[in-house]
Amino acid sequence: MARELYLGVDVGTGSVRAGLFTAVGQCLGQGSHAIAIARPAEDFVEQSSEDIWRATGRAISMALSQAGASPEQVAGIGFDATCSLVVLDAEARPVRVSLGSDDSYNIIVWMDHRAVAQADRINQIEHEVRRYVGGTVSPEMELPKILWLKQQLPESFARASHFFDLADFLTFKATGSHTRSLCTTVCKWTYLGHEQRWADDFLQQIGLAELSQNQHEKIGARVRPMGEKVGTLSPEAARELGLAQGIPVSVGIIDAHAGGLGLLGAPLDGKRPSAQDLETRLALISGTSSCHMAVSREPRYVPGVWGPYFSAMVPGLWLTEGGQSATGALIDHVIQSHALAPTLAAEAKRQGTTVYALLNQELLRQAPENVHALTHDLHVFPDFHGNRSPRADASLRGMLSGLKLTNSLEALAVLYLATIQAIAHGTRHILSVLAEHGYRIDTLLATGGDVKNPVFVREHADITGCRIVLPREPEAVLLGSALLGAVAAGRYDSVLSAMHAMNAAGTVIVPHTGSVARYHQQKHAVFQRMYADQLAYRELMSTAGPRL
Repeated sequence: MARELYLGVDVGTGSVRAGLFTAVGQCLGQGSHAIAIARPAEDFVEQSSEDIWRATGRAISMALSQAGASPEQVAGIGFDATCSLVVLDAEARPVRVSLGSDDSYNIIVWMDHRAVAQADRINQIEHEVRRYVGGTVSPEMELPKILWLKQQLPESFARASHFFDLADFLTFKATGSHTRSLCTTVCKWTYLGHEQRWADDFLQQIGLAELSQNQHEKIGARVRPMGEKVGTLSPEAARELGLAQGIPVSVGIIDAHAGGLGLLGAPLDGKRPSAQDLETRLALISGTSSCHMAVSREPRYVPGVWGPYFSAMVPGLWLTEGGQSATGALIDHVIQSHALAPTLAAEAKRQGTTVYALLNQELLRQAPENVHALTHDLHVFPDFHGNRSPRADASLRGMLSGLKLTNSLEALAVLYLATIQAIAHGTRHILSVLAEHGYRIDTLLATGGDVKNPVFVREHADITGCRIVLPREPEAVLLGSALLGAVAAGRYDSVLSAMHAMNAAGTVIVPHTGSVARYHQQKHAVFQRMYADQLAYRELMSTAGPRL
């Protein structure tokens, strides 16, 4: 009999990826297909659900081909996705979310910041739900975006019959079920998972009472935990995805949270982690942005950090979720906006490598023994796209101090390093706030595109003072989704048992101490001072008249 495989589908910001895994977490084949992204105005980022669904089928076909597997071998499916808002009409057709007339772009992407004013308005309302989002509703969450839609595109709001988080849209397309995920609704919609209810008075107070109508059918009349079978693959979806109909499909999950499931259960120091052990671990999922996922047996209320969310990642445990709105995106921005970017990209292509590898080589050329110290006089404040946590201030902006009148490769490499260090100091800041509220994190289990960069990993270890564990299976997000498919198929009786069976550790990076630690202690003081300086600049300019 052919071996049963479990399919994980991950919809990121720029592509759909699919992976086929064995019951012990070994990846046999992967596929990836790019998805379109539109930026019609500053802070507007949009996508098409139809384009994403087509790309899903292509990615799955590639994964099957690489694995040499047949569709009949797929025994369970899990979907994860960015926390983007999908809008459909009563016939499940796309509804436009843009100021133009194109209905095909019906997704407001997670990183879209058009709803800052709506988030500010919501945050003026005192309500218990704010205790479960770190005190502040972010413009990256769904309710501010829906409120923006109601205020700015009332015709689209009136036509909308279904508002989905992207992961829930995928399970809907796969099975026809309107079931929503406990992960998506608790983390991005203010659903009170520990009480299994929507806060209707809150929806009314913020101006979205319509969402309570007909038992919340527009946003989720039925909310279920991850790993539960949401349904089976429909005949239509099977044709579109190139799979066999009837495959069990799990309730979906946000992409970073899938990464947490693919990481945190790995045995370390010779034993599987207990619930208590998990409280010393943090899953760092770093790609376009970064998420910092920690769990606890009791709720921990951390100002400026999302959560506590009940059962939103590991069932039965409370999730605390820190994050940085731009990490990989920031590194790319710094490189691509430099005068040497085209030359560097051409050289990387010629050598069959990446611009990051070339910059890493340049750093080692400049300082073979003490790369970290190249940034002694160059400092970056990384909040170019606002601060998600722990300051929870979308209005913060990036800063640079110590620039020279040069556009050399040497200077670009040091600026690149300073940017990575700044991101790591942001992680250190999040960890310090978590420590103030009872967490004792000493281990970061890391995955994502940024983690493929050894400089990124080394600087995070040295700056945070935590050991970093890379997973045996580098595509931990895909593994987390496939793991849910295995639970939905009945291969494992719980998400935690599947984590124990399918997670495994790989390389461990231990932080430097001594002079390196002292160096970064001072750099962290600069990091904090730059924030204070930015506030001082604002205060000075507050009497200069309104912004244009």
